[in-house]
Amino acid sequence: MGNEITKDSIIGDVIKNVPGADKVIEKYFGNGCFTCPGINMESIAFGATMHNMTPEIVVNDLKKLVESSNGT
Repeated sequence: MGNEITKDSIIGDVIKNVPGADKVIEKYFGNGCFTCPGINMESIAFGATMHNMTPEIVVNDLKKLVESSNGT
């Protein structure tokens, strides 16, 4: 992936490219995301808004995943 995860990252792309990201998405947004066709168009910010969450919280958890998978 190489791109940094931001609140504008597409949820589906993050799930595809970050091992374990599905668990983070499920933790904050529930498992409805996985059957929603919008997952490939909607950003983390959009998902966070729909679930009354702060996008930065979700992004920070996803970044921790990326760092741990990179061994840093």
